[in-house]
Amino acid sequence: MKLHDLKPAPGSTRKTKRVGRGHGSGKGKTSGKGMMGQKARSGPNPYPHFEGGQNPLVRRMPYKRGFTNIFRVEYTIVNVGDLTEWNNGDVTPEALREVGLIKNLKQPIKVLGDGDLNVALKVRVHKVSASARQKIEAAGGSVELIDAAA
Repeated sequence: MKLHDLKPAPGSTRKTKRVGRGHGSGKGKTSGKGMMGQKARSGPNPYPHFEGGQNPLVRRMPYKRGFTNIFRVEYTIVNVGDLTEWNNGDVTPEALREVGLIKNLKQPIKVLGDGDLNVALKVRVHKVSASARQKIEAAGGSVELIDAAA
């Protein structure tokens, strides 16, 4: 067997329909594209989800392309383990800024429960996780929440 002997199995291929070759061919004149209109023109058709100029579904539904919640509050995170060698009195946003645990005071501060605490501290921040509150109070400290607007 040589390369020139290879051919497809009988009945597996058909000749392509030649369009625009007279009305006797079955695909003459408009070549099966109907009368006028955007899809009858040469060149590419509109993209797959085009809806005739109407605002497409993919743009109407935010979950189709990602969604940004404009009301989301970003917190600066401080872990309980970061406060173990605290010796500056109360833990407040200003004190955390002075020590260098946070960079700016624009975002509210949330204390998370990663690490251990053995010092009794009075913590005044915007939010505290349940595990962090438990560890602070177990060490003899207290937690006071600040209003985020203040």
